Amino acid sequence: MASWNSVPLEVLYNVLGWIAFVSWSISFYPQVILNFRRKSVVGLNFDFVVLNLTKHSSYLIYNASMFFSCAVQRQYHYRYGKNEMIPVAANDVAFSTHAVLLTAFTLFQISIYDRGNQKVSKIAIAIVSVAWLSVAVCVFVAIPKHSWLWLVSCFNGLQVAMTVTKYIPQAVMNFRRKSTVGFSIGNILLDLFGGLTNYGQMAVQSIDQHSWVNFYGNIGKTLLSLVSIFFDILFILQHYVLYPSRKEEVSPKFDVEEPRDIQGR
Repeated sequence: MASWNSVPLEVLYNVLGWIAFVSWSISFYPQVILNFRRKSVVGLNFDFVVLNLTKHSSYLIYNASMFFSCAVQRQYHYRYGKNEMIPVAANDVAFSTHAVLLTAFTLFQISIYDRGNQKVSKIAIAIVSVAWLSVAVCVFVAIPKHSWLWLVSCFNGLQVAMTVTKYIPQAVMNFRRKSTVGFSIGNILLDLFGGLTNYGQMAVQSIDQHSWVNFYGNIGKTLLSLVSIFFDILFILQHYVLYPSRKEEVSPKFDVEEPRDIQGR
C-alpha cells in the first residue's frame, strides 16, 4: 500500500486540504446570510442553485465511494498501481456533505423568500433530468460487471459537467442585468481561495509520491478546481470592474428584468 515518504509534506497536505475545506464550506454562508438579511433571493440565479445541488450530490457519491469502499479502492489500485495513494481525502468527503446540506438550504430559502419574477428554467430542469437518467443507466450497466470504479467515475464526470454548466446562468444573468446585486461576492472570493489551496494539496501529494497520477486519476477534482477558478475570476471582474454596485441602498423587491430600476435611474 502507498504511504507518505515525507512527514512534513504529509502534514502540509492535510493542512492545505482542511484549509480548502474551511474556505469552500464558509463560501456558502455569505449568500445564505445575504438572502436572510434581504428576505429576498432576487439576483440569485435559481438555475445556478439547482445545477449546484446536482453537482455536489454527485461529487459526494464519488468522494464517499472512493474514500470508504474497499472494492472501489482495489479497482483503483489495480488500474493505477498499488503504490498510488487514493486521490480522495477526508476533507473532500466532509466538504461534499456540507455542500449538499447548504445548497439544499439555499433552495429552501428560494421557496420562502421574495423571488420577484424569477423561476427555474425548463432548460435547467431538462439538464438535471438527463443527468440523473444518465447515471441511472450507468448503475444498471455497472452492476452485472461489478465495474465500481467506472461507476463512481461516471458520478465524477457528472459533477465536472455540472461544474462547467452551473456557473453559466449566473454569469449570463449578471451580464444581462449589468449588475451583481443579490449575488454574494464573498462566496466567490472564498471559493477562489479554496480552489487554489486544493491545487496546492494535490501538488504536495504528487511531489511526495514523485507521480502526477492523482491529477489525472482524479480528473474530476482537477477540473473542478480549474473551472471554479476560471469562473471565480470572471465573477470578480463582473463585480468590481464591469458592474460595480452603487453606494445607494437598493430595495430587495426590484425586478431583475428592468436594469434601469436596479441602478436607480
